[in-house]
Amino acid sequence: MVADGSAVPPALAFPPDGRRLVVYVVWDRRGGVDDYIPYALQGMRDDAAHILVVVNGSLSAEGRAKLEPVADDILVRSNEGFDIWAHKAALERLGDAVAEYDEIIFTNDTWFGPVRPYAPVLQRMAERPTHFWGMTDHAREEPNPFTGKGVLHYHLQSFWVAVRRSMFLSDAWRDYWRDLPEMPTYFDAVLAHEAVFTHYFATRGFSHDVAFPSAEYPTDHPALFNPDLLLADGCPVIKRRPFFHYPPFLDRHAVIGRELVARLEGYGYPMPLFWQNLARNVEPKVLNADAGMLEVLPGVDLSYDPAQPLRTVAILHIFYVEMTGEMLDRVDTLPGPYDLVVTTTDTDRADRIRSIISEHGAPRGSIEVRVVDSNDGRDQSAFLVGCRDVVVDGGYDLVVKLHSKKTPQDGFNIGRHFKEQQFRNLLDSPGHTANLVALFQREPGLGLVYPPMIHIGYPTLGRAWWANKDGVAALCDRLGIRVPLDDVSPLAPYGSMFIGRPEALRLLLTEPWSYEQFGGSETYADGGLAHVLERMPSYAAGELGYHTRTVATPEYMSISHTALEYKLDQLTATLPGDTVDAIHYLRGAGNVGDGRLIDFARMWFRLHHPGTGAALRRVVGREAVLGKALRRIPRRR
Repeated sequence: MVADGSAVPPALAFPPDGRRLVVYVVWDRRGGVDDYIPYALQGMRDDAAHILVVVNGSLSAEGRAKLEPVADDILVRSNEGFDIWAHKAALERLGDAVAEYDEIIFTNDTWFGPVRPYAPVLQRMAERPTHFWGMTDHAREEPNPFTGKGVLHYHLQSFWVAVRRSMFLSDAWRDYWRDLPEMPTYFDAVLAHEAVFTHYFATRGFSHDVAFPSAEYPTDHPALFNPDLLLADGCPVIKRRPFFHYPPFLDRHAVIGRELVARLEGYGYPMPLFWQNLARNVEPKVLNADAGMLEVLPGVDLSYDPAQPLRTVAILHIFYVEMTGEMLDRVDTLPGPYDLVVTTTDTDRADRIRSIISEHGAPRGSIEVRVVDSNDGRDQSAFLVGCRDVVVDGGYDLVVKLHSKKTPQDGFNIGRHFKEQQFRNLLDSPGHTANLVALFQREPGLGLVYPPMIHIGYPTLGRAWWANKDGVAALCDRLGIRVPLDDVSPLAPYGSMFIGRPEALRLLLTEPWSYEQFGGSETYADGGLAHVLERMPSYAAGELGYHTRTVATPEYMSISHTALEYKLDQLTATLPGDTVDAIHYLRGAGNVGDGRLIDFARMWFRLHHPGTGAALRRVVGREAVLGKALRRIPRRR
């Protein structure tokens, strides 16, 4: 019996000649449609009588053109209430026409698929008499992890819930959607719908089932923690979340994204669709960590295909002429022919460089030495202004960007290590470089490759935005780059050296930069345009759907990893809990400042009395204003 005393309609199997409706919700910050979505919908065509796509927000003409071949109807609505209110809007649009169907699948764009075929799962679940079923479920938790109290009820996960005719034509169904509360935040959507939907109908007598029950897996949330096991059992989809969730949390649970990527590729999922979507929508450093995108390349060529050469230009900005021979040796490790363009600051340097090139022996292509009009912006302006024509109009598949790096202001050892970290990880040996170029041969969506963040000799960890984040955000806004910025440090080619596809850099290359914009050599510092641009490439490439990989030699990783391990060990020695706990503790305490008593007092209040500091600042601010006002009152003489 349902709450009003009426009988629960019988649970039925899906009939052999049944009609299935799919309601699929899309949200894209640009109003577009990434290519993994039509691929997912096309795979459903044989099993769906009707596909209704609901777009939250806006839909571009290009996005509509992608959806129309795979959808029977498209509803564009305001981006309110997440996918739950989008499903409600779909039901309102369909009205009495829902009675034409035997099952409705409510789903959304939060997964990649089909990784395994849909049909076996749909056929298996069709034979089971039930009122509603889900692809995956989540075990009961007490206390509720979202609120810290109460119960998180067992529930089907809302990214895929199928409802049979006897339930969606019931009064209980009508009442549920009529009384659906507002959902202004993501947690509202979880707590007011996903976590209660199953419990609501189960307590009213409706039966439910699940294709891949969590009780059969080693964790209570297999969609996040065990997607490899789900796929092995035939689950047709994988959630996107393991590739954009908070990396320390995934680390805590040993969710290894690189292994999941290998599984997807092994099952034949078209990986360009996967990388395109994540590159456009996930913070690059988060994606780099979650998907394990550091490539440690051997020094012996194991993967380069000489039958698929990539037309390459090496652009070298040389200020220190004595480094010319060393830089030529590096680019000579490139497999196959390459053209060489050298930029420098004056004719004397240009003549000396030409002489060294002549003595070195001609590279396997054309040679050009250019004197740039200004050294303002150094290698950045030389590349974006002085060589714009080469990169934009030269017809190259790859560009190698190097410059003569000494960093004398940081001391000999530090400057030497920084240069070696850049040169060797990019162009260490013919075998290493061949393997690096082979990455571009294998992955058409790979836009950039560069060394990992420099950290030996430099305090980059935890602060590598320095004073540049606001400038990057402003430039992204100007260039139409909507890739979210990383929180603490960007994924960036520190040292400003990389190998990449010119097309991946198009948003930066087609901007009409001028030397004057770089503000003079005295502004080559954090916050200046050159340092802002140093942090831009992966965000610019991501906007166009190109992903970034970092690359290193085994020798460098033996040095880097041991140093990182020891530093992290020391930093967390006095902190509570695991890495996630330690991070939350430190972020909650705020900036240590100069370690003065007032700094520690502020941290104590932030940790133990959140909000007190802001209240005190307001009080102090009012007192300061009152004090100034009192000081303006003339004193009696």
